[in-house]
Amino acid sequence: MQLEIRPDPAEVGRARRWARSRLAGSGIAVDEPLAETLVLLVSELVTNAVVHTGRPAVLRLSLPGVEAEDAAVRLEVADSSERVPVPRCVGGEATGGRGLALVDGLADRWGWSREGAGKRIWCELDRCAERAEPAGSEAPCPDAVYEGLAYEAV
Repeated sequence: MQLEIRPDPAEVGRARRWARSRLAGSGIAVDEPLAETLVLLVSELVTNAVVHTGRPAVLRLSLPGVEAEDAAVRLEVADSSERVPVPRCVGGEATGGRGLALVDGLADRWGWSREGAGKRIWCELDRCAERAEPAGSEAPCPDAVYEGLAYEAV
């Protein structure tokens, strides 16, 4: 599934609505944490494409079917800019510049690659089925490990 994005900040809201509308057939409820995270990631990546390139982009979403409980959800934004995505360090008062840091913190994996005259930025969220588990049992998704540091979901 894909959506053409114009270089207009209003497109960010349209992209969020489009992503929410695609969740229904995937077995992912719009109010579950995975859906909320996915919509936030759509917002960040589309905002980056619109604000930093000023060019049209294409949003692609790969949602697993209802039976694929452990498959990953993949989000991609392709644009025609050669400008490389670079996470920035910003001060506490800055109102922007945290998008890729947010993607890094929320996605299970992310990256980018050159594509023709432009690039494709992608991220994946592991879809771990919520199961009724006895108290004290292992969490359905493993804790995240980033650059040798473990992060525990709380």
